[in-house]
Amino acid sequence: MTAADTTTTRRAASPRGSGTPRRRRHRLTFDKVSFMVVFLGVPLAVYAVFVLSPFVQACYFALTRWSGFDPNPEFIGFENFVRLFQDQTFLKALGNNVILLVVIPPVTIFLALVLATIVTMGGPTRGQIRGIKGAGFYRVVSFFPYVVPAIAIGLMWLMIFDPSSGPVNSVLTAIGLDQFQSYPWLGRVLTAMPVTIFVIVWAFVGFYMILFVAAIKGIPSEIYEAARIDGAGRWRTLWSVTLPQVRSNVQTAWIYLGIFALDAFVYLQALNANGGPENSTLVMGQYLYRTAFTKNQFGMATATGVVMAIITLAFAALVFLVNHLTGGSEKEERR
Repeated sequence: MTAADTTTTRRAASPRGSGTPRRRRHRLTFDKVSFMVVFLGVPLAVYAVFVLSPFVQACYFALTRWSGFDPNPEFIGFENFVRLFQDQTFLKALGNNVILLVVIPPVTIFLALVLATIVTMGGPTRGQIRGIKGAGFYRVVSFFPYVVPAIAIGLMWLMIFDPSSGPVNSVLTAIGLDQFQSYPWLGRVLTAMPVTIFVIVWAFVGFYMILFVAAIKGIPSEIYEAARIDGAGRWRTLWSVTLPQVRSNVQTAWIYLGIFALDAFVYLQALNANGGPENSTLVMGQYLYRTAFTKNQFGMATATGVVMAIITLAFAALVFLVNHLTGGSEKEERR
């Protein structure tokens, strides 16, 4: 067959002599439509009803003067937001949330990574790579605080730091530190926030340790063996091998801990329901609660909730952006 005959045959096989193969049309069958309705339409409908709709309503009520029971709230525009950012108490609460956001995620993630490395690779430096003796027991025990309700943890530590009968002051005075007799850990500006951060980190570090343990278990052991042959120590291995391999898990942990730090209502309400001395531990969630249920200013409280939502979304977007700019997404694709 000549080249001309071949060209003629191809043109005859293609529609209208275009020279391109005919595309198959995907028909919408009953199975496809029902699958999309059940597994896509229903979740989207539930999300729209229970997430998007309340948020839209909150945005509307944030623009009104609403007492919570008035069926026809007065529309006042952005007055609530202007008053909000002129309120020194709210700004103090916002600053406290920023402190939690800056401290809690990095400290919790660092401790969780170190503990996860110890229970997975903290064993002997020779032979098979394994964790320390009794690693399974430590994993189980470290997870206990996460399964305990947050309010119970807050009340437990409130009693532990009790000035008159708490074991912390009792132990410190027993070893000769008499200056801590009846010391109000949660009643002093200097110590209220550090103690609060300690309690929150204690409650979360075990869960994220388990998260990182699962991620480390998925890393091929050959990588660690190669690092060991090259003479890398434990800290060098953690920084240069483990951390890059569990980067996506770290990003997830950072987002969840950041979202928590921008709220932290339950722990703060349990430890210092009044916001602490000079509002040193007051957070936006407590400010919202006071404004709504003490002052009956639900429009103002709703505006606080909208601001919290916007800050939270901005924080999550910032984490994703930083991860993308530092090449995290490209590394995940190569893996």
